[in-house]
Amino acid sequence: MPRGYSYEVEMKVVIMGCGRVGARLAAMLDAEGHKVSIMDVDPYSFRRLPPEFNGTALVGNGIDMDVLRKAGIEEADVFVSVTQGDNRNVMSAQIAKYIFNVPKVVCRIYDPVREELYHTLGLETISPTKVGAHLLREAIGV
Repeated sequence: MPRGYSYEVEMKVVIMGCGRVGARLAAMLDAEGHKVSIMDVDPYSFRRLPPEFNGTALVGNGIDMDVLRKAGIEEADVFVSVTQGDNRNVMSAQIAKYIFNVPKVVCRIYDPVREELYHTLGLETISPTKVGAHLLREAIGV
C-alpha cells in the first residue's frame, strides 16, 4: 500500500450546536475531509468556526425536521447533538435515529442520571460531567 494511503471514507456529518465542542468537532472533521453541516439557533455562534471551515453552517433548531433536511440529515452517516440543553439533545438524537435512520447518533447529556437512562433506551450518550469527574479523580491520584 502506498505511503499515506488510507481506506477511510468521507462521512457526511450533521452537528447540532455550534458551541465550543460543536465548533471544534466540526473543524476537526472538516479538516479530515468529511462533509460537515453544523446548525445552531444563534447565528453569532458560527464565529467559533475557523476561517478555513468548508462545511455548511445553518441557523436553525435541530428538532425541526425541515431544518434537519436542509442540513442533509437524510444522507447523513453521523448525527451529533451538543447543545446546552439535555432535552433538545435527546429529542434531536431520537429524531435522527428513529425518523431519519441515521446510522450513528451521539448526544451529549450533562446530567449523569439522565445520561444513564437515555443510554439504556438505546441512545449513544456522553456525559461530560461523568467524564470530567473521572479525569479529575485520576489527576489527583485517588
